[in-house]
Amino acid sequence: MTHTLPFADITLPSPGFGAMGMSHHRGPSNDEESLKTLARAVELGCTFWDTATIYGYGLNEELIGRFLRESGVDREKLFISSKCGFPIDFEKREQTGPVTNSKAHINEFIEGSTARLGTVPDLYYLHRIDANTPLEESIGALDGLKKAGKCKYIGLSECSADTLRKACSIAHIDALQIEYSPWCLDHENDGVIDAARELGVTIIAYSPLGRGVLTGKFRDASLFQGPNDNRGTIPKYGAEMLPANLRLVDELEAIAKTKGCSVGQLCIAWVAAMGAIPIPGTKRVDRLEENWASRDVELTKEDLDKIRGIITASAPQGARYGEASLRQIGN
Repeated sequence: MTHTLPFADITLPSPGFGAMGMSHHRGPSNDEESLKTLARAVELGCTFWDTATIYGYGLNEELIGRFLRESGVDREKLFISSKCGFPIDFEKREQTGPVTNSKAHINEFIEGSTARLGTVPDLYYLHRIDANTPLEESIGALDGLKKAGKCKYIGLSECSADTLRKACSIAHIDALQIEYSPWCLDHENDGVIDAARELGVTIIAYSPLGRGVLTGKFRDASLFQGPNDNRGTIPKYGAEMLPANLRLVDELEAIAKTKGCSVGQLCIAWVAAMGAIPIPGTKRVDRLEENWASRDVELTKEDLDKIRGIITASAPQGARYGEASLRQIGN
């Protein structure tokens, strides 16, 4: 059982909550439903929330800001992270160019994030790495935000091990956000996780449910073809790959039944057992409650060995992003 995990000089509740799907890449938005889910998260104690400027092109940050204003929740109860790095026209709600980590962008976007949230974010990331901007400039700018009190902690998302090492030589990086789950072990093999552990950087795991597939509820690639759903562009979720890839889900589901939990809960618990803070997302209260209950799933060494064996033998095939997005990661 994992109820909290260390982060920098504090501890955070596990699992956290990824708010992206409320405004971005997961079908039509329903703000009223999402606000109810955020309220329930506070009641449960699920108070580590993750958002970004690109999610809904500002709408996701605005949603969280609206909740903070209307609910009257004690801000000190929440730990909120956000990210910059994509140039955005917030009036047109669209991305306007390639990833940028310039000092000017970072300094401009922290102000926008703070305005939309109505509060200073606790943790601020570079969402993707811009290979054309020297790390000395971008990490220096991030560290400058921290020193100026415009955020408390700084992080990187989807960078290479070499970039993480160099960044940490410029300023201490508190968090590294990566895709990590039984569905995606890429970073166990590219040195990123090893580097983070060596450097004392907390790993935050997005998509710990494999963008929903590890819940066992998505068994047909046609389910990912709706509007505002990026999974339809990802080879791993396509009609050619998905049927065979579901073997992993079926085998993990068999273990989950012996543990008296759902396969999704098993997978979130596994990520936490690996020492990463999982941040599953949902719009719905019932899914939130199910995800939160993963913290009470106890995995023995025997369980972990069995899960590892299944993951190794039945690793999903196919790229985890479409071509354009793949070019933005691992820099």
